Amino acid sequence: MAISTKYGRTYHFPFSPGTTSDDRIYSDYWHSFSNITSLIHTEKMDGENNCLSKAGVFARSHAAPTTSPWTAQLRQRWQLIKHDLGDLELFGENLYAVHSIEYRTLPAHFFVFGVRHHDVWLSWEETAFYAACFDFSCVPVLETVSTPVAKEVFEANVLRWAQQRSDFDSFDVATQQPCSMEGVVTRNANEYAVDAFAANVCKYVRKGHVKTDEHWTKNWKRARLIGEGGEHDMDINN
Repeated sequence: MAISTKYGRTYHFPFSPGTTSDDRIYSDYWHSFSNITSLIHTEKMDGENNCLSKAGVFARSHAAPTTSPWTAQLRQRWQLIKHDLGDLELFGENLYAVHSIEYRTLPAHFFVFGVRHHDVWLSWEETAFYAACFDFSCVPVLETVSTPVAKEVFEANVLRWAQQRSDFDSFDVATQQPCSMEGVVTRNANEYAVDAFAANVCKYVRKGHVKTDEHWTKNWKRARLIGEGGEHDMDINN
């Protein structure tokens, strides 16, 4: 039995090319999004979804706290804040291990993208507030959108953002060439119920994004932060 509820499955926009066989598409997203008064486009970053709660640090499964080596630093950080979290759950992108994108101007390894309190996902304003309280940054905000009035304009804006490079200087690990960001996540800027997650969050992922396979965990590399020395270029597997 899970200790807490894991992060919901984020559906793809129907015009997102980066779907895989087990992904789901929100074909009628416009019915929901055209009635939301304020939407936030954020950069989808290429890391691991981690949750910090009073019960521990979790990866996608919430059956038990994670013990992976690339969460060791985050678990140390959790030890310092666990008694202050209360019933808040901080969800973020853990970029400690390099996946398919290498970020060459990365200022930190963990970026918050959501805060859950009981059965409610907090507003973006509250999310940013609590992230700052625990000395975390949020994933980059690309744009705030008032109630969209034209589907074609909305989709064109998502595509425009998705074609740009990451705020943190993104490079494709396979080619070592500059690349676009992984994608765009669009969410309701206001709070919404956990049960209504699918109608309030949607994503666009670039085509052919994943460049790693199931063996990447055996030969992974720590992401270097701005200003760090060359020793952090080495693979860390223990």
